[in-house]
Amino acid sequence: MRRLADGLLRFGIIVVFAVLLVCVSWQVISRYALGTPSTVTDELARFLFMWLALVGGAYTYGQGRHLAIDLLPTSLSGRPRQLNEALITLLIAAFAAVVMVWGGFQLVQRTLVSGQISPSLQLPMGWVYGAVPLSGLIIIAYAAANLGRIAKGGTTLNPPEELPAPKGDTLS
Repeated sequence: MRRLADGLLRFGIIVVFAVLLVCVSWQVISRYALGTPSTVTDELARFLFMWLALVGGAYTYGQGRHLAIDLLPTSLSGRPRQLNEALITLLIAAFAAVVMVWGGFQLVQRTLVSGQISPSLQLPMGWVYGAVPLSGLIIIAYAAANLGRIAKGGTTLNPPEELPAPKGDTLS
């Protein structure tokens, strides 16, 4: 199930990034080559970037590749390390639950009720802000999986992937 979720998130992030790349490229072309900047792609690029950053950050957390100061966890071993990682994971899950899911849902709800729409795309802004609670739910799901791994005696830290050895001399 985790592999499926990881694959779907990765695919979604790639699609959003590709559309964002097209939007920004068109914005540059329309502004400098055609002399008439596109307001639609400008707004769409901002919204896609927001979704990319939030969902991509949640995915990165789930892969254990987020920015972290891991001096303490890597210096510990055994039970103290597990307790430290469990505490950190619980704090991350609590932040995601309170700030991102609950607070983000409040933001989405209030924005939808107020009827706020985006100027160019005419999208309800609640949809745009929906990235916040969705990302929080993704983080909570990954945190739960990490806590399960810790309970079984594992660790949340993913070892760096091995790079393949170079084949032959590429300088000749």
